[in-house]
Amino acid sequence: MIGKRFAVRKLLILFAAACACAGVWTTATAQGQGGTGEFLPPTQAFRVEAFAEAPDRVRVEFLVTPGYYLYRKRLNFATTAPGVTLGTPAMRDGEIKEDEFFGKQEVYHEPLSVTLAVTRPSGADAAATFALPLVVGLQGCADAGLCYPPEKRTLNVSLPAGAGASGTTTKEFVSEQDRLAALIRDGALPWVLATFFGLGLLLAFTPCVLPMVPILSGIIAGHGAAMTTRRAFGLSLTYVLGMAFMNTLAGIAAAAAGAQVQAAFQKPWIIVAFSALFVLLALSMFGLFTIQLPSALQTRLSDASNRQRAGTYGGVAVMGALSALIVSACVAPPLFAALAVIGQTGDMVRGGSALFAMSIGMGMPLLAVGTSAGKLLPRAGAWMDTVKKFFGVLMLGVAAWMLARLTGDRIALALYAVPAAMAAFLLLREVRSRGAFGLGMRALGVVAGFWAIALVAGAALGGHDPLRPIPQLGGTARTAEFKRIKSLTELDAAVAAAAATGKPAMLDFYADWCVSCKEMERDTFPDARVRAALANAVLLQADVTANDADDQALLRRFGIFGPPTIAFYGPDGVERPRYRVVGFMPAAEFADVAARATAR
Repeated sequence: MIGKRFAVRKLLILFAAACACAGVWTTATAQGQGGTGEFLPPTQAFRVEAFAEAPDRVRVEFLVTPGYYLYRKRLNFATTAPGVTLGTPAMRDGEIKEDEFFGKQEVYHEPLSVTLAVTRPSGADAAATFALPLVVGLQGCADAGLCYPPEKRTLNVSLPAGAGASGTTTKEFVSEQDRLAALIRDGALPWVLATFFGLGLLLAFTPCVLPMVPILSGIIAGHGAAMTTRRAFGLSLTYVLGMAFMNTLAGIAAAAAGAQVQAAFQKPWIIVAFSALFVLLALSMFGLFTIQLPSALQTRLSDASNRQRAGTYGGVAVMGALSALIVSACVAPPLFAALAVIGQTGDMVRGGSALFAMSIGMGMPLLAVGTSAGKLLPRAGAWMDTVKKFFGVLMLGVAAWMLARLTGDRIALALYAVPAAMAAFLLLREVRSRGAFGLGMRALGVVAGFWAIALVAGAALGGHDPLRPIPQLGGTARTAEFKRIKSLTELDAAVAAAAATGKPAMLDFYADWCVSCKEMERDTFPDARVRAALANAVLLQADVTANDADDQALLRRFGIFGPPTIAFYGPDGVERPRYRVVGFMPAAEFADVAARATAR
């Protein structure tokens, strides 16, 4: 009897254990079967995508679901294609996790990009595409305690023509971002620095950098007749270095964290706060009030300044750093390229050096403008008050430019009318010279007055462009019609629907605070050549102004850091990454890219 009881008890224990094991497995797989279990199946916890970056380079994207992680040492890559050689995988460093059983392990909780060089077999036709079966090995776990067994997934990648063999090659489109990223990754460091310095010089004359000119000029002019050339140069250099260091550090942080640092500084309350600051500075330069520290503290700072002959270097450096984050909100291909290299390879030295060289290039015109103030402005004269007032107008312009990101086009035009009207008032009232100079300034004041009136009229008539405020009545629509998508689910559904009808698709990443995005809307998309190239395409737009969780998920999917970025999908529903457009592109060039990207 005792033996029978023991046997029954043993069977009950074994049955209970079997049920428990079955329950764990059911929990782990329920969601993949349509249930609502606690754990995702591995194909959903770790999504893997691969595409060709170039004829001889493949990028593999690991999309890790929050609450899960991948082991770095378990990531491996191979191919079943004969004669093909894969290079050493390039990826960023992971985070160190103390594993209960395996000790310290390097893992990835965030999405990961891995770049692989591909050498085709000798004798392969370089004028044809090459089918590459890529075998990806991986293993991961859930933070809640479930670990998945090692697995291998086979991804089929189509390499474009142009690499791997002798003979005639087909010239493929390579985006500016990709060319610059390859330069940073493979080029000699002096050449990289020289190239990015030159690109920075070009960026200095874009709408994103020009607002820094009145900020720095206002700082220099605020010192009045006491300013010397040496002092002006020192303050200007401090401002530029503050901007450069902040751009570099923010870029490295953004690439390392996979986050868009600049977007965080485009939140409405931050923009409004800094716009208010610029308005206060402008009113101070108009002489309505004086911004100054308490007398005791002012005396101490003055004494220290006299001893150091440095003045407000610390404050100027902070202003330069803030200007880099707040004013320079455009995302250009050089910045993207540096961030991509840092994010994909973890090489912060080369990527950071490129960012610093680019920022110094951007700052050279600022350095020249700031230094000239001490050299060209007279040491004394009542007209210095007039100069300060004009810098106040420029400060109002910066405030209007910043607030325009948060408003509609009509309100933006009305905002621009304020500094224009103030400029007209000052030019007509303050300039008293009777010579040719005075006559020219008063004529400029009349132009500014008419411009202010045109801006107000344009706001009433529905205008959008401050340089062309009066709209063409009865004209065609100024931009293409986009379907807005907000999440990855909506994107996948829209692309699938387009593919089901045999149509290509274009995805435009947009933000209200992105100046280059508005330039694309104004100058590129309405062009007849562009409309013709996209006539058969489904136009999608992701508005990432809010930079919320859905927006960040979309940015991570594409491995990008911000707008403007435009991705193209073929009629098969597969993205064509080599045709990605980063930053502003003129209509003629964009039409050519769009036609090739959407072709069958």
